Amino acid sequence: MVKEFITACPRNCYSTCSLVVQVDNNKVVGIKPLPLNQATPFGGCLKGQSYVERANSSDRILYPLRKTKGSFKRISWNEALDEIANRLVTYRNRFGQQSVLFYAASGMAGLLNDFSVKFWRHIYGGATTVYGNLCWPAGLEATRLTLGANKHNVPWDLENAGLIILWGKNPAESNIHEMVPLNAAIDKGAKLVVIDPRRTASSQRAHLLIQPLPSTDAALALAVASILIKNQWIDKQFIDSYVLGFEKFAAHVAQYDFQWASDITGVPIEMIEKLAWYIGNVKPMTLIPGYGMQRYTNGGQTVRTILTLSVITGNIGKPGACWHYANLQSYVFDDVLEPLCYYPPEMPDGVIRRSISTARLGEDMLTTSNPELKMIWVERGNPLTQNPNTDTVLQAFRKLDFRVVVEQFMTDTALEADVVLPAKNMFEQSDIIGSYWNPYIQLKQKVVEPAGEVKPETEIYWLLAKRLGFDEQTLSLFLLPPGDEHVDKYLDSRLAIFNLTLNDLKKGPILAPGLEEIAFSDFKFPTPSGKIELYSEQVKTLWNEDPLPVYKPAEELFQNPTPFPLFLMSPNTKNRIHSQFNNLKIIKLFSPKPEVHINPVDAAPRNISDGDMVEVFNNRGSIKLAAKVTYEVRRGCVVVHNGWWLTQGAQINFLSEGRETDMGHGSAFHNNRVAVKLVESSK
Repeated sequence: MVKEFITACPRNCYSTCSLVVQVDNNKVVGIKPLPLNQATPFGGCLKGQSYVERANSSDRILYPLRKTKGSFKRISWNEALDEIANRLVTYRNRFGQQSVLFYAASGMAGLLNDFSVKFWRHIYGGATTVYGNLCWPAGLEATRLTLGANKHNVPWDLENAGLIILWGKNPAESNIHEMVPLNAAIDKGAKLVVIDPRRTASSQRAHLLIQPLPSTDAALALAVASILIKNQWIDKQFIDSYVLGFEKFAAHVAQYDFQWASDITGVPIEMIEKLAWYIGNVKPMTLIPGYGMQRYTNGGQTVRTILTLSVITGNIGKPGACWHYANLQSYVFDDVLEPLCYYPPEMPDGVIRRSISTARLGEDMLTTSNPELKMIWVERGNPLTQNPNTDTVLQAFRKLDFRVVVEQFMTDTALEADVVLPAKNMFEQSDIIGSYWNPYIQLKQKVVEPAGEVKPETEIYWLLAKRLGFDEQTLSLFLLPPGDEHVDKYLDSRLAIFNLTLNDLKKGPILAPGLEEIAFSDFKFPTPSGKIELYSEQVKTLWNEDPLPVYKPAEELFQNPTPFPLFLMSPNTKNRIHSQFNNLKIIKLFSPKPEVHINPVDAAPRNISDGDMVEVFNNRGSIKLAAKVTYEVRRGCVVVHNGWWLTQGAQINFLSEGRETDMGHGSAFHNNRVAVKLVESSK
């Protein structure tokens, strides 16, 4: 008999959809929507529907595997854990705890991930970890330094906007549920402006499409701010009441005009004028920046500069008026509310611990010494696909003595492992998750028993810790004993802080306790001054950047002369979450092979036609893939969607450099120029 359970998608995605999962005889057989969630009433996207295949895939890793002479063989859990424990003890005794690197990413969200950190910190006694983040920290830090916190209006408030600006964001692919209130707002008369070097599906109803060169958005914003101030298209009362540093900012931007911005961005002057008019005269405005443009070396300052346009026009703290970057109000249990996790961590008393940069993972792994790295443990991540400069990461992995990867499928990273441990999927252990877009806390509910010999990571760490000599009484202070009853007890204890229970969440998503549906509606800003800070001393003291928002050319992109004439863009696609999902048959129907999108103006002199095989290369590496000749990408740019595996033919990070953003320790892996040449004609 088919049973139905309420759950939620734990992927690194805006939507964090509520779902109804159908189970028959311990097997996931269907996925349905849950209209109770106002943010995601229509349920899962293509990826969400593919969970049926993902959960039951014959390619899934169900048993521990050991690589011997280049091939993987099934081994028992005792064999796997005994070898890992022996390695951990040996490396700790001979070289120290820091010789082991613990790497975890954002493959699956949940409170139980905390126990991974507790194992390495308290049970193993400290290890080398990574700081920073591949996704969004430059923008998080820029917003925090300006507004004091990262939060925005509830998604359905978008219907109240008179002007919506998608600045470097393509929700039709990356945040599909946002298109519902966006289209409703347009139906009510709202204007839509899209700023993106590509013509995406999100721009189909746009009243204005502006296509700047990648990484030049701050120059565009500074010129617009200058004209807003000169024309008095600003909210002086709001500025006088709630803004620090406006006079300095106004004097600073007075030097920037449309011609200056046009020369840098490649945007015609008349388009910049139209943008300024819209922002200055159509209210209320919701400005929605994407995450891609803060993945440049100037990313934090770019976000600060764009944010000024919401601030000086008074579009903060009101219905329909919002800076819509990240809404962390549902992370009620999580330190991400204060994004200090993006700084190199302090050393806890008595714990030997150090961190290396996730943006420079390969380089830092190779150069780390005293002690040098001997072993890595990877979970919830695929760094050989997703981290910058794959060639260097690959060298660093192969230099290690021993590699452990906890994974569901044989990813690029798993293929480099010595031991692969089977990872749970989202249906095999309960957990609580938040969202950085919708305002709910949700239960990712266990609905089936783990397949094969799969063990949740919490159980893996418990069993491993026992092999390190800890008794169960000591372990229970830090780790979670095996068994659903212990998981439920722990989650209930966290929920009790807010007078909630697991049974409450089993009925559906719950709006985050203390939620402000209209963010900053009390006009309280938790900055040092208590005001919105256009001038921020913290920017100088924390990041050694200009206290005022500025434009700085991104590294590499504007170094002339260069043998690599094209800007490389590597956006997300609706068909996967970075490197997840594209191994599934249902996804391959819609995304069968990697392509490079190139404008006809750039394709013609290279004798490239649609469907030809081409090489995309720079001085770091090259990839070969099919060309798609299209006007959807502006001239001077090429696009390869990120997340393709090396085994799938187009690992984009062979072309990227390991650089950090100007603030937040983000990864500036979009700072890439390339050349493209014909390899084989399709004719």
